Amino acid sequence: MIDQTPRAALKLDIAVIGAGQAGLSSAYHLRRLGLEPGRDFLVLDRAPQAGGAWQYRWPSLTLSTVNRVHDLPGMSFAETAGGDASVRAFIAVPQYYAAYEEHFDLKVLRPAGVSVVCDRGERLRIESDRGLFSVRGLINATGTWEKPYIPAYPGAESFAGRQLHTRDYISAKQFAGQHVLIVGGGISAIQLLDEISQVTRTSWVTRTPPRFREGPFDEEAGRAAVALVEERVRAGLPPCAVVSVTGLPITPAIVAMRERGVLDRRPMFSAITPEGVVWEDGTRLAVDVILWCTGFRSALDHLAPLQLREESGGILMSGRLATRVTRDPRVHLVGYGPSASTIGANRAGGAAARELTQYLGLAG
Repeated sequence: MIDQTPRAALKLDIAVIGAGQAGLSSAYHLRRLGLEPGRDFLVLDRAPQAGGAWQYRWPSLTLSTVNRVHDLPGMSFAETAGGDASVRAFIAVPQYYAAYEEHFDLKVLRPAGVSVVCDRGERLRIESDRGLFSVRGLINATGTWEKPYIPAYPGAESFAGRQLHTRDYISAKQFAGQHVLIVGGGISAIQLLDEISQVTRTSWVTRTPPRFREGPFDEEAGRAAVALVEERVRAGLPPCAVVSVTGLPITPAIVAMRERGVLDRRPMFSAITPEGVVWEDGTRLAVDVILWCTGFRSALDHLAPLQLREESGGILMSGRLATRVTRDPRVHLVGYGPSASTIGANRAGGAAARELTQYLGLAG
C-alpha cells in the first residue's frame, strides 16, 4: 500500500547537492557571503562519509601518483595530510574533506541521496531519501563518479571473460596470470596500464592516438585548456574531458613504460568476440579481461524534470565561469565542463555562490 500522507518540505534559500571539491568550495563561499549552514543553505551528500569520489578510488593510488590534490579554499591540504607521498589517496583526501567540513561547520547532511528535482513555480522541490526540501536556488555538484561510461560495441554481451570499468578496479594482483586489455587514453588508463603491466600481460587500445605533452604544464596552459572546454558549454554542447585538451604529461613512470614496451598502443577494435576483440581487417586478439578506462558522464539524471538540455544534448551555460544554466538561472552546475578539474571546481564554486546569491537578492 502506497503511503499518500502529505509531507512537509524544509524550506531553505539554497541547496548544494554533492560534497566533493566543487560542493565544499560552493558551501565555503556561501558561508563567506553571510549565509548560515543548516538555516539558509544545506549541503546534501549521497556518500556515507566525507571524501567525495576520492573515498572510492583504488587502494594503490597514493599521493605520489595522483595527478594533483588541490587545496580547498581557506584550508591547506598539506597541513592536514602531512608530507608523506606514500599515503593512500582514498584515506588522506577524505580525512582532509572531513576536517574541512568540521572546521567551517558546513553541516553536511549524509547519506542523503537526491532522487529528483522539480520546478514548483518560484521554488524548486528536492526529493531525497532524507526528506523533502524546498529551495529558491540550487548549486549542483554531483560530479561524475555515479555515471561510469562504457561505449557500446557489437558482441559485448558474448564476451566470456570479465569486463570492468575504472571504478571497479581494486589492484593489479586480481589479474595475475590473465591477459588484460586496457581501453582508453586518459590519465587513469595510463596509471592502471602501468600497474597491471608489472604483474601480468597487457594490451592497450585507444580511440585516437594518445597525445603526450612535453614540458611543464603551467597556469597559462591550464587556463587555455579550460577555456576550450568552456567554449563548448557556452555553446550548449556536451563538455569534453579536460585531458583531451591538455594531453598526457610525460612522467618518469611513462618513460619507464616506454622502455618496457607497454605503450605500444593499438587503434580501437570494431567488435567484441567471446574470446576477445576483433578489428575491421579481421585481426583478432584473445584476452581474459577488458578494463574500460573510458571515463564518466555528468551525474545529472535527477535534474531531468527541469528540462535543462538543449537539442544538441548539452546544457547551455553562462555566467562569469560558465556555471549558470541559461534556461534556469536558479540552477548552477559546478564540477561540470570547465570546472570538472579540482582547481576549476574551486573557482567555479566561488563564482556560483556569488552569482546565485545576487540573483536571489541574498548578497549583502
